[in-house]
Amino acid sequence: MVGYDPTTDGRSISKIEVAVAGSVSGLVTRALISPLDVIKIRFQLQIERLSRRDPGAKYHSILQATRQILREEGPTAFWKGHIPAQLLSVGYGAVQFLSFELLTELVHRATAHDAREFSVHFVCGGLSACMATLTVHPVDVLRTRFAAQGEPRVYRTLRDAVVTMHRTEGPSVFYKGLTPTLIAIFPYAGFQFSCYSFLKSASDWVVPASGKQNENLRNLLCGCGAGVVSKTLTYPLDLFKKRLQVGGFEQARATFGQVRRYRGLWDCAQRVLQEEGAQGFFKGLAPSLLKAALSTGLVFFWCCQYSQPGWSWASRGERSIKSSLLTQTPSSC
Repeated sequence: MVGYDPTTDGRSISKIEVAVAGSVSGLVTRALISPLDVIKIRFQLQIERLSRRDPGAKYHSILQATRQILREEGPTAFWKGHIPAQLLSVGYGAVQFLSFELLTELVHRATAHDAREFSVHFVCGGLSACMATLTVHPVDVLRTRFAAQGEPRVYRTLRDAVVTMHRTEGPSVFYKGLTPTLIAIFPYAGFQFSCYSFLKSASDWVVPASGKQNENLRNLLCGCGAGVVSKTLTYPLDLFKKRLQVGGFEQARATFGQVRRYRGLWDCAQRVLQEEGAQGFFKGLAPSLLKAALSTGLVFFWCCQYSQPGWSWASRGERSIKSSLLTQTPSSC
């Protein structure tokens, strides 16, 4: 069960314990899928087509981009921005989990609605994601810039990046791209939670559960499906966010090809459509979906370990599943 479940009011684990379990699973997963995240961001920021037929294109496929980055920047380049990314995963997962749990419990206690309904999960999931986004957005901007920069690096350390960005661009720089993020995150998280619940119910009807191992696989597949659907539906807004987050950072992008300055969300959307076509809205979708599938699978794997005997953080597998869903960020997500 994802969200507050009135039938488990006597559970022995606290919200904090499950939030910590979800955050730790997100931390491990982030370290493993970071290379795909870096490639996705590079694709999203490239103005040229992702095609070998475009002579100005630096990247045109996942395999070619991997080789290019490895040759030019070394293996550590795949973990650029890893520290802020970890802070993002842990912070986002904890804030979203607690707020989602509290919101669904509030709905159960203050209204006549069933806290397990599709619509309740959609609204509460969206609101909890907005709360988490407002909390950790500055870290998301830092992660994007670290992943976007080539060699030589503009920012050497996290502290250097914070000081330099604040001095040269002002405090508002840490909230660049917030508008498309908030527009995207509500339906993204809402679809994620509600699609998971729908797929889980559908799978229970099609193939009745038979054993814990089969149930874990079912939860894994339903979570992957929900993540892929929600990511695809909201992906263009994620691309706009990344383009806006590197505004004022053009000097670090000069070696990657053309650069653009956008006046805001609407200007960014119009120019992408005019210059890159409708397919430009989905640049980097392939590594993003691959990353989403892998990250969801890995998060489910690690979270399910907490439900094994000997772990004190989770006494039920379904509680671990809830934690895993709540650690999926829109940028990671």
